[in-house]
Amino acid sequence: MSRIVRTGDAPAPVGAYPHARRVGNLLFLSGVGPRRPGSGEIPGNVYDAAGALLAYDIEAQCRQVFANVRAVLEAGGARWEDLVDVTVFLTDMARDFAAYNRLYAEHFAGVDACRTTLGISALPTPIAIELKCVAALER
Repeated sequence: MSRIVRTGDAPAPVGAYPHARRVGNLLFLSGVGPRRPGSGEIPGNVYDAAGALLAYDIEAQCRQVFANVRAVLEAGGARWEDLVDVTVFLTDMARDFAAYNRLYAEHFAGVDACRTTLGISALPTPIAIELKCVAALER
């Protein structure tokens, strides 16, 4: 059996998928970005008058994406410490990896999750980071 997880404490998915799905004692999170719950605002993004992205703050986006992951975990009955696998997508590895890696180390201290970080060319919305996570829960 599986259970679909949706929460108002994380930003709404940008497509036809749930925040997470629990199967047995595993919780699989859909890709989680740094949009703010409710408003959908992307912290640290600066746009020109035509709405084109001029600049972004990777640190602000990291902090928000970590908060969003925590909200989805909690909605699925998991804790931060239950994370076992984290896949991170960065749109500018050369520019952003050092700051992201430093913040990851701060936020994930004591969490021994496996991690993969990928540099990609784009994400579906003007965000610089997205996380895909798996948590293992106690039965």
